Amino acid sequence: MSEGSSGRVTVLLQQWAQGDEQALPDLVPLVYQELRRLARYHLESERRDHTLQSTALVHEAFLRLLGSEPVELQNRTHFIAVASRAMRQILVDHARGRRARKRDGGARIDVECLADLAVNSDDELVALDDALHQLGRLDERQAKIVEMKFFGGLSAPEISQVLGLSRATVDRDWATARVWLHRQMSQAESP
Repeated sequence: MSEGSSGRVTVLLQQWAQGDEQALPDLVPLVYQELRRLARYHLESERRDHTLQSTALVHEAFLRLLGSEPVELQNRTHFIAVASRAMRQILVDHARGRRARKRDGGARIDVECLADLAVNSDDELVALDDALHQLGRLDERQAKIVEMKFFGGLSAPEISQVLGLSRATVDRDWATARVWLHRQMSQAESP
């Protein structure tokens, strides 16, 4: 996305937050392709026979964003992070529903190499989501960083911008969160 488009997105997000209903139809064409790319990114780590497609995931995320409490979206990067979180939650909800129907459970994933992790089953996605919720109760900032980096595909500088943190803090929290998640998942696998 060009700098001009990014600036236009920020202006439209501000107008939308202030109640300008015309801002949303103007915003959608500017971010749609990027949201499709993000949806494809999320779906790449899903099982091969997943029933959701990128277009459906984008549309569902938009519906969730429109139907929820208004979020003050600061800029394009923040919008993408919020949309990414919505997509992640849609996939987790989908996985929980499938798992409940199958009555499977208990699978754990190895998060030693979280950056390269491919979630191959509904159980693995649910297990990762559960671990992230535990981390979020202990350190909300670290959980947000993991979510944005792993699920959102955002870089450390982008996360730094969204959260208003230094790059060093983002890198340090990312490293700490990976170690914590690895420990949690290892303990969960032990009898």
